[in-house]
Amino acid sequence: MIKARLFVWMPGLETLFHYRFADLGPDVKAGLSVAAVALPVAIAYAELMGINAIIGLYACIFPMIFYALFGTSKQLIIGPDAATCAVIAAAVSPLAMGDEATRWQLIIVMSLMTGMWCLIAARFRLGTFADFLSRPILQGLLNGVAITIIVSQIGKVFGIVDLPSGFIERLVAFPTALLATHIPTLLMSVMTFIIIITIKKIRSMWPSLLIAMIFATFVSYVLDIEKYGISVVGDLGEGLPFIPMPQFNPGLMRDLITPSLNLAVISFVSFMMTARSFASKNGYSIDADQELRALGMANIASAFSQGFAVSAASSRTAVNDMMGGKTQLVSIVAAVAIAMVLLFSVDLLEYIPMPALGVVLIVSTWSLLSIRNIGSMRKRNKQAFTLSIFTLGAVLVAGLINGVGLAVLLGLLQFIRVIFRPTDQLLGVDDQGMLHSISKDNGVQPVEGVLIYRFNSPLTYFNVNYFKERLNKHLDNQPKRPAWVIVDAAVSFTHNDVSVFSALNDIVTALKAKGVTLVLAGRRTSINSWLEKNKINRSDDDLLVVPDIYFAIRLIQSKQQKQLKELESPDPE
Repeated sequence: MIKARLFVWMPGLETLFHYRFADLGPDVKAGLSVAAVALPVAIAYAELMGINAIIGLYACIFPMIFYALFGTSKQLIIGPDAATCAVIAAAVSPLAMGDEATRWQLIIVMSLMTGMWCLIAARFRLGTFADFLSRPILQGLLNGVAITIIVSQIGKVFGIVDLPSGFIERLVAFPTALLATHIPTLLMSVMTFIIIITIKKIRSMWPSLLIAMIFATFVSYVLDIEKYGISVVGDLGEGLPFIPMPQFNPGLMRDLITPSLNLAVISFVSFMMTARSFASKNGYSIDADQELRALGMANIASAFSQGFAVSAASSRTAVNDMMGGKTQLVSIVAAVAIAMVLLFSVDLLEYIPMPALGVVLIVSTWSLLSIRNIGSMRKRNKQAFTLSIFTLGAVLVAGLINGVGLAVLLGLLQFIRVIFRPTDQLLGVDDQGMLHSISKDNGVQPVEGVLIYRFNSPLTYFNVNYFKERLNKHLDNQPKRPAWVIVDAAVSFTHNDVSVFSALNDIVTALKAKGVTLVLAGRRTSINSWLEKNKINRSDDDLLVVPDIYFAIRLIQSKQQKQLKELESPDPE
């Protein structure tokens, strides 16, 4: 019983408990490959946030192990992510005010808060909100993050100091600042870039970023490049990092509430996109709520190991899949490999050139850019295209934190707009008696004496008045006023809303005054129950509730035939 409950809470543990040794070879191979890709990227992302580069490795080890235990995806690799790190950097930099210890404290606290938000959401089974941000918004957001990161690294690549921190200001100042380019730094950047591109073209399966960084570090060590004015990572310290947390100002946590919530939403949305795509490719399903819990546990583990927030690493997940990784053991192998580097090779990491890190960040972030995908939306859906471009511009102009907040707000407004002012149709029947929407040239005809109306949204307090307006408008536009109005209740009456049923009572009264009977088609049992709870008592001449639209049409036609016979038959008296 205890084991069964433990496996429900930690599904990855069940996989490892029943591990097949036939998968060991592929998993070890994939794990070492993932570690080779993760090492340079993790160090570069730590530098992006302005903290000790070694912390990037701490943000890999425990989160990978915790996700392997709590996650349901067999391919997903978790770790430092470009968008996640950029959002953290944008949130904590203004609060740290240049103090590195405070910056590190803020990053840890924000990571912990992000994990807690994920666990709270998992507790309330909000995993379905992975689709909260539409793909156009996410595309615009990720492209904005990618461009922001790339522009932020141009100073390292060209050896230019004192560039402004803002995106717009940096772009404006860059052409003039090019005159101050440090040639040895630029040469190191070009050399790193050429190595990466060459390996990608000749041996695409090799870890090009790691090889380029190893070569650049070797050159740095042999030639002592600091004497030529090229910056290096420098002293990384020894042993576990330590931060005097008791000196932390708790009041700063208030300023991290919204950024950490935004980060949790963005992380989980991109997280689920990666997890679902690889689960679909490999023929299994994942549990969104459990994945939300796993993401929360991984972030909390990272915070307690003095790392920073993590999310799905799509490039490392792709490496895992490409190398034939079978189970969550891949993450554990990768974590152990990174830990070995941390324990035995820290001294060598001090010689990593900063321009090489800048190039690694630019190359790894380049995969987030998908301007072509945004452009393709213009032909398919202009509204989606506008939304994506607007989000991209907001991130670049207003900054990452404001841009992320605006993206979340746009997602909410997009949803509200759909149900606030939805589309609607009048329905009719074709020659075979099948229901279709009525349009000018489709040959679908209205049922005689009947108006069939479909409102394409659940009715709630903020759209029920619009529902009344549209229904009355369609009714008034009929050449001859129908005696019956059928509403497709299966679409619009989805829950018990007091405002909706109060408005329904008014609609029935207004239609009765016009000699029109309202018929609600669909959800018969639920609607009758809701009518009773809201104390709406009506006769069959005012309001009918029937199982579906076809039943409503047959009932009305039967009543019409009965009335016609009564008119045709003379009164015996």
